[in-house]
Amino acid sequence: MDYLIGVDVGTGSVRGGLVDRSGNILKTHVEDITTWNSKPTFYQQSSDQIWEACCKVIKNITEGIPSQNIKGIGFDATCSLAVFDAEGKPLSIGENDDSNQNIILWMDHRAKSEAEIINKTKHNLLKYVGGSISLEMMIPKILWLKRNNSKCWHRARHYFLLPDFLTWKCTGSEKRSLCSLVCKGNYEALPGGDSGWRKDFFDVINLSELAEDNWRKIGSDVINPGDLCGTLTEEASKNLGLIAGIPVAASLIDAHAGGLGLMGCAAENVSSRFETRLALISGTSTCHMLQTIDETYVPGVWGPYYNAMIPGLWLLEGGQSATGMLIDHTINTHPAANSIRSKLKKNQRPSEYLNCLLCEMAKEKRLASEDELTRDVHVWPDFHGNRSPLADPSLRGMICGLTLATDEKSLAILYLATMQALAYGTKHILEEIERNSKRRDIESVLICGGLSRNTLFVQTHANALGLPILIPKQSDSVLLGAAQLCATVAGFYSSIQEAVLKMAGPAEPAKPNTGIIEYHEKKYKVFLEMLNFQKNYNKIMHE
Repeated sequence: MDYLIGVDVGTGSVRGGLVDRSGNILKTHVEDITTWNSKPTFYQQSSDQIWEACCKVIKNITEGIPSQNIKGIGFDATCSLAVFDAEGKPLSIGENDDSNQNIILWMDHRAKSEAEIINKTKHNLLKYVGGSISLEMMIPKILWLKRNNSKCWHRARHYFLLPDFLTWKCTGSEKRSLCSLVCKGNYEALPGGDSGWRKDFFDVINLSELAEDNWRKIGSDVINPGDLCGTLTEEASKNLGLIAGIPVAASLIDAHAGGLGLMGCAAENVSSRFETRLALISGTSTCHMLQTIDETYVPGVWGPYYNAMIPGLWLLEGGQSATGMLIDHTINTHPAANSIRSKLKKNQRPSEYLNCLLCEMAKEKRLASEDELTRDVHVWPDFHGNRSPLADPSLRGMICGLTLATDEKSLAILYLATMQALAYGTKHILEEIERNSKRRDIESVLICGGLSRNTLFVQTHANALGLPILIPKQSDSVLLGAAQLCATVAGFYSSIQEAVLKMAGPAEPAKPNTGIIEYHEKKYKVFLEMLNFQKNYNKIMHE
């Protein structure tokens, strides 16, 4: 039997999957990776450690499998920035000289001033990022290095987003994936092949040096996701325990791999047209992926990006910078957290305990749904700023309705109100897309990532959005998407579209509870009012 390898480098771990041509993930393995948080908003990682983890993962999942049966390798990773010198050695990106820490993690917010500088130019290219570049993107981070770390800046010869670092490490090829550069690097992609870097943009933001040597530092050769990036080198093959010459596909950002793995899922009485489906990749953060036929611009929403995920379609990308992270924060900082942990059964998560507690509380109060327990507690969820649709990293979280209660029930209500706020954040993004595009044809939401395993999180989104949420039977859409990338270079399928449809499998819908639509409409009104309150408070305090 022939196999594909999919590797996913997330925020906290590297995961690998051995996948057959039908999309079945036959074996997986996980290796943890380290994040250094030297000061608030600074998050750093090590490319050496990540590569070592990739090697361990691939060796584990291919143990006992003849190397000649491995027909392709696909990678996805976070949109973190890795920096190297002319010899390909890591460079320190922090305030110390530790070259082991050469990655600025995607969620790092050090480049706030640099993003503001870029946004003040109001350059036409910013239309592809909703009118406002995020401090989480590649170019603000490179500008930060120029302004704050001259030693790194003068020695740097290669800036790779993490997905491209992995294919470079495997093949020696400096080819970049269009997905990485168009979504996070301000590369312009247009139908008809009229694509490239805009020198006038880099001139005006004082990064004209990046144009030297035909843009080699950030990418001279840009190819579509799933195209052949190269083949496994002798050195990489020894590291991975495989044979040289195995095809390696151009990579994807992790969220986009999840979108790819989701898009082909089938459910009864639900349209399978790509452009009718909103994909949620929900873990530490959430990305919202929507494919469109037309070139549609939405303020505060990234894109449209042409060919970034599905060939021939435009991609709109919304997002929330803290979702799973916010839920964990809500639980971990509450006085009742230790009480709950002491009662957990083996392998039980705090969220599972709280979900059961909320069900009991609703029964005690004879409520039609747990949703109604939050009638007097409301949350604005931007504890780590707003990515979409407001594109405002200065926004902060808000909680309304706190009491002196510190028991488990008070935590359960706050936990539920937080999940509802995240669902309303998705509704806010969707409404802005519909308002700007005049679209009303989004029929379903597909979900993957760690939060897709939280049944209450999923049902809360179905209820708040009034749409069915499709949960794939194949539980790891991100790993599947990474494997789908290399299905064409392996010769399994003729196109990415065919691989997506043939490998995805069925999905189970979570249908909205129509009996509480009015309740969620009221809560959503409060949600939007909280935004207005915060804007007014900021105006008063900063006048």
